[in-house]
Amino acid sequence: MAEQLHPEDIYQTLEYEIVTLKIKPGETISENQLCKRFGISRTPVRTALQRLEQNGFVQIIPCKGTIVTPIDLDIVDQIVYQRTAVESMVLRDFIQVCSPKEYIEIKHKYDLLEEMAQTMTDPDNVDINAFLTLDLEMHSIWFCSMNKWYIWQNLTKPQPDYSRFTRLDVVRANNVPDVLSEHREILRVIREKDLDAIEPLIRQHLYGGLRRMGTQLYAEKYRSYFTGI
Repeated sequence: MAEQLHPEDIYQTLEYEIVTLKIKPGETISENQLCKRFGISRTPVRTALQRLEQNGFVQIIPCKGTIVTPIDLDIVDQIVYQRTAVESMVLRDFIQVCSPKEYIEIKHKYDLLEEMAQTMTDPDNVDINAFLTLDLEMHSIWFCSMNKWYIWQNLTKPQPDYSRFTRLDVVRANNVPDVLSEHREILRVIREKDLDAIEPLIRQHLYGGLRRMGTQLYAEKYRSYFTGI
C-alpha cells in the first residue's frame, strides 16, 4: 500500500511550483485535480491550500476556488530596499576581514556562473532555478562568514512576490549579461577593498530586475501577473 502523503509534502510541492512559475499568477488550482494527482482525500489538500493562503501564495474564494495571487510590485520594491540596506552592511563588514581562501571560494562561484551562462544558448530552455541558486550561493558566502545566516535565510526564503519576480527576470536569460558584469564588479570591490563602491553597486545589482523588466511589466504577456497594473 502506498504511503499517504502529508499536507506538508503537498504544501512544499505547490509552493515550489508557484514560486518557480510552473503555476502562474492568476491560475486556478483545482482541489479535485490535486486529489487525483496526489491520490489523496480533500482534507490534506485543503490543509495545504489553507497554509498557502496564510503565506500569501493563493487566495481561496468561496464558491469560486483557489486562485494564485498576483505579484505585488510595491512589496517587491520594499524587499529589494531591505536587502540592499542589509547586504551592503554585511558586505562592508566582510570585505574588511575577507581571507584569501574566502575570495577564492567567491571567485569559484563566479566562474561557475560564467560557465553556466555559456550553456544558455537556447532561451527557451534556460534552467532558471539552477542559475538563481548559484547566484545566491555566491552572495551567501559573506553572510555565512559574518555569522549572519539567520538574516540570509529570511531574506531568501520562498516569498510570493519577490521570489517569483526574480524568476521572471531570468526568463529567456535576459538578465545574464548584467548579472555577470555586476558579479565581476563585486569581485573587484572585494579584492580591492573598495568600501565606497559597495552600496551603489549592491543597489544597482538588486534593483536590476525592476530596471530590466521595465515596460515588459505592462506587456499583455505579463500584465495579469501583477497587482495594480
